[in-house]
Amino acid sequence: MFYRKAIISIILSIIFLFPLYLVFINSLKFEQDILDNFAALPSLLTFSNYESIFLKSDQLLAKSLNNSLIFTSLSIIFVLLLSSMLAFSMIFLKHKIQNIIFIFLLLGLILPTPIILIPVFTILKFLKLNNTFIGLVLFFAAYYLPFGTLVFRGFMKNIPKEMIEASFIDGANFFTCYIRIILPVLKPAAASVIIITGTWVWNDFLNPLILLGPLEGTTVTVGLYRMVGQYSINFGELFAFMVLISLPVIIAYLFLQKYFIEGLMAGSGK
Repeated sequence: MFYRKAIISIILSIIFLFPLYLVFINSLKFEQDILDNFAALPSLLTFSNYESIFLKSDQLLAKSLNNSLIFTSLSIIFVLLLSSMLAFSMIFLKHKIQNIIFIFLLLGLILPTPIILIPVFTILKFLKLNNTFIGLVLFFAAYYLPFGTLVFRGFMKNIPKEMIEASFIDGANFFTCYIRIILPVLKPAAASVIIITGTWVWNDFLNPLILLGPLEGTTVTVGLYRMVGQYSINFGELFAFMVLISLPVIIAYLFLQKYFIEGLMAGSGK
């Protein structure tokens, strides 16, 4: 049984790591080596692809990373604050009302963005927030609010109600209890929300392209799209660009992985 699990784990690891291997190896190859055998190790290592990315006159990498960092950071902050406060508020509601809200949150998770993209664009245009950073951030915050709320709600089930009631008896109000008691113990759940929401926002291509346009909304995915020419593609630079835009997500996961699984599994035993 142990060997079977080990073999399955190895096979799954290879399946998931092989695309990363291809991207990294091909970013260190010359163009002809990539075309000859894209899966082979490079016959001669080169960092010219990375050098070309950094020296581009349009500073596509810098603009893409800067925009994506702004969008992702602000979206995560909004989702963390709003979803954790909503989850905390649901604790004080009757069980039937909680279930109704829970169903609406599930519906929010089911809807794909292409279905609501036209209504969202119309609303942002009416509010004069179309083609603005804040409009896109508010859209991300609203769209991923249900996921964050469900994660925090599951985690908060493990917090003893006696602790919350004791704080109210001691004179704390809702916000004092939320800031001093609830927030400090939400690290595992917050790590899960940060990693998953951050990855979703970071990898989003369609929404920034439509809501901001291909020039104003040059995020990392739109920047990758702009790397592909109409008649030609420099595969070495394309793979190098992929490696560079993946680093922030990988670094964030390495820092937060300690709490990641714990936050997702919180409340599963209830």
